[in-house]
Amino acid sequence: MPRVTAIAINAAKAFGLNSLVPIVYVDYAFEYLVIAGGAGGKRGGGGAGGYLTATTGTMTGGTTMTVTVGAGGNSGNGSNSVLSGSGLTTVTSIAGGTEDTSGGSGGGGDYNGTGGSGTGGQGNDGGDGGGSGGVYPCGGAGGAGAAGGSAANNSSPAGNGGNGLSSSITGSAVTRAGGGGGSSDGTQGTGGTGGATAGVRGLGAERAANATVNTGSGGGGNNNSHGAGSGMGGSGVVIAKVPTSDWSGTSSGATITTSGAFTILTFNTSGSFVV
Repeated sequence: MPRVTAIAINAAKAFGLNSLVPIVYVDYAFEYLVIAGGAGGKRGGGGAGGYLTATTGTMTGGTTMTVTVGAGGNSGNGSNSVLSGSGLTTVTSIAGGTEDTSGGSGGGGDYNGTGGSGTGGQGNDGGDGGGSGGVYPCGGAGGAGAAGGSAANNSSPAGNGGNGLSSSITGSAVTRAGGGGGSSDGTQGTGGTGGATAGVRGLGAERAANATVNTGSGGGGNNNSHGAGSGMGGSGVVIAKVPTSDWSGTSSGATITTSGAFTILTFNTSGSFVV
């Protein structure tokens, strides 16, 4: 059946051809990026939120697509991000895992712990801790692009967070979903690329920095406290890219930009749009 757009239907109706214009719900091609909330660190780094992207998705015209943007974790796992609607198999990106915990990407291990597992196709494993002696080094968390680093032994540096992945869905390359760095009484683990943060020793009031919001990256660990003073995970993001000729113009909660022949809907908070 030939593709019938809303523009063609409205034009025909303007000439009084209502009876000749069928109601046809077409499938619109689009691209999406769905990233869950990153985890907060504890002693090990916080894992990145799951990272799902596709360039060949379809949405049924005239229906509402619902967007849920996951929050970043505070000394715990983040929250899932979801894109759903008629004509689309629901896309669920799994929240990042905190220390020793599995998730979209796994959290880094405590100094006696094992890094959490990442979810296949969404993220990577966290690194292991290095033992309860020496400088008590902890593991770096997994990122969307790479696993977190393990601390090899009691005297080694903490593990670095795994790097994130780059996407050009908005028209410019942006890296997101890095893993948080592990903490240590010695050398700290660095945060992975994409907005994650490094671990800290945690002396006095020192605390790890929070991950960048709307990147799904993980927060760095704090070696002096099991959670308090560690970095918070970054909230997630959902981005849809549709041909401007197909775009209905109706949305809630989206920041709307254009790139060439495409309209970009960026959701930093939960919302919806109509295709």
